[in-house]
Amino acid sequence: MKSIILFSILFLIILFPIQDSFSELELSTNSKVYSPEHTLQVYGNGLPGENLILRLFAPDESITKFEQIQTNPDGTFNHQLLTWPQPSSSVPYGTYVVEVLSTEQNGLSKKIDIKFSSTTELMSVAVERQIDTVVFAPETGALDQSFRVFIQTTRDGLNIGNDPTTLLGNSMIHLPDGSSLSLKNYFKTLYAGVYYFDFTPNQEGTHVFQISVFNEGVTSKGFAATHVLSQDLGGINKQIIKLNSILDETSDELNTLKSEISGFDNTLLTASEKIDKSTGTISNSVESISEASSQLNSLLFPIIASIGLIVALQITIIARRR
Repeated sequence: MKSIILFSILFLIILFPIQDSFSELELSTNSKVYSPEHTLQVYGNGLPGENLILRLFAPDESITKFEQIQTNPDGTFNHQLLTWPQPSSSVPYGTYVVEVLSTEQNGLSKKIDIKFSSTTELMSVAVERQIDTVVFAPETGALDQSFRVFIQTTRDGLNIGNDPTTLLGNSMIHLPDGSSLSLKNYFKTLYAGVYYFDFTPNQEGTHVFQISVFNEGVTSKGFAATHVLSQDLGGINKQIIKLNSILDETSDELNTLKSEISGFDNTLLTASEKIDKSTGTISNSVESISEASSQLNSLLFPIIASIGLIVALQITIIARRR
């Protein structure tokens, strides 16, 4: 019975190593701040004769230096990893990470933050990490029309990248009705440090995008807002263009009408002049008739008077005969 128990224990030890309980991995550097031409020395402890991987990460999390070493029989190691060059686009100033990775202790690793700066004197100062988050969103959108939002994460001016689900998992959007929507599963990677997602709004009003970044224990937040309208500016512009077209047609019709009215004015003016001329002619005719009537009256008056005299004499003669 005891043999079976002992065999089971040995089997479990082989199947599930308990090496982590006795794991040993320590890492130190000869300074916290470096300037060009200074040497980065790394030292520490691991298991005796253990293979270790040394990596130096740049501010954008790319690998600047990669080396593999073996510990001494007593488990110690001391290695010159890098002599700092003059700053360049590939090795800029900023916060770097030194990592030692065990190949035998189930991937156990240790990390140290260091600073590469222009300071010529090495000073013992705290190394700070600061992440900047910038959100690019359109100012306006339209109902049921998708638009794209971009996010950039940087540290020391360089992009940093990670799985967006982990890096941006706490991000959300605040909707006009007061509710919030998680954006955790919306993000896609354009390239390291730059992400995007597509969003289709179904509410009118202001949508606020709150992008929360978490990396290496440091958080950062960025905000952007998009005001959603019933239709986009393109549709409004089309309506404006159509209205301008209608106004142009109306303007042309008004110009034609004005031209026609101008011709009508000329016709009226001509007719008025002819009427004035006809009126003058009629006036002259009336004057001529009036003069002729006066002359006729002057001729007829003696004749009528003579006739009246003759009639009176005849009446006198007839009266005497009776």
